[in-house]
Amino acid sequence: MKTSDFYYDLPKELIAQTPLEDRSSSRLLVLDKKTGGIEHRVFTDIKKYLKPGDCLVINDTKVIPARLIGERKNTGAKVEVLLLKRMNDGRWETLVKPGRKARPGDRIIFGGGLLEAEISEVLEEGNRLVKFRFDGIFEEILDKLGQMPLPPYITEKLKDKNRYQTVYAKHEGSAAAPTAGLHFTNELLAEIEGMGVDIARLTLHVGLGTFRPVKVDKIEEHKMHSEFYRIDEETAEKINSAKEKGCRVIAVGTTSCRTLESVADENGRVSAKSGWTDIFIYPGYKFKLVDNLITNFHLPESTLIMLVSALAGKENIMKAYEEAVKERYRFFSFGDAMFITEL
Repeated sequence: MKTSDFYYDLPKELIAQTPLEDRSSSRLLVLDKKTGGIEHRVFTDIKKYLKPGDCLVINDTKVIPARLIGERKNTGAKVEVLLLKRMNDGRWETLVKPGRKARPGDRIIFGGGLLEAEISEVLEEGNRLVKFRFDGIFEEILDKLGQMPLPPYITEKLKDKNRYQTVYAKHEGSAAAPTAGLHFTNELLAEIEGMGVDIARLTLHVGLGTFRPVKVDKIEEHKMHSEFYRIDEETAEKINSAKEKGCRVIAVGTTSCRTLESVADENGRVSAKSGWTDIFIYPGYKFKLVDNLITNFHLPESTLIMLVSALAGKENIMKAYEEAVKERYRFFSFGDAMFITEL
């Protein structure tokens, strides 16, 4: 299967630059994964498609202000460091710009010396392992100096950094938001729970590898980066209970979907565990657990549009995206939503 099979033409003005004032007022395209049928709704209408006994699985990861602007200690030249992954030895895997001159031993200072980084290793993909030096608590310093790592297609400044967090964000560690969850408000979640829908939480710390362009012609040759996940006993019990009752498991976002498919056994059962996943889901994949998916509209030729094509069928997805462009939906992180289900 070719990467180019997942290309679609998107007018630049449809890329959402800012979040809506009311999270839940975004539009919702409802896609029947069996027939390709489409309905146009607003996001609060999601309640009409949920049933008592359903298990809605959300990702409660929290985005850290992972973008740091500093300067080289020896030259004063400006440097941007993006935190990607905390390693077991306390170092961080980072993306450094400009990267060509960033060599082991080089030092970068931030906030006039509140934080200092030393590059310790250059990795195969060009990322850098960095060791930080500081006085105090790293997270507090990061909160003071760091900026939200918005995707490059968002060029407007974010006025409130909490708008790049879900309302249920809890466990810090992501370099990007699980954006399908941005549409939920606490009030909407309470209404859904009041309908008899079980809400289960898991954690997957989103790395930028999820959004890395597919640079190979044959998608089977693409290599995913690994991301850390955690599922506790309560969540495992809720998911297994829903399956045993013949009810649906609905993933909120591709991150929740990838986590569930990583941990499910061949019978679709889940146990409490944590670890790293580099699962790559594309058409031909047989889902073990996830029935339905709430998601945003994804970049052309991305691994994420390949994942939704695996669940709903490539032809159905490409037609739905064509319809969304025609109807002037808002795309990507701050854009509108899609619900892949059975009508």
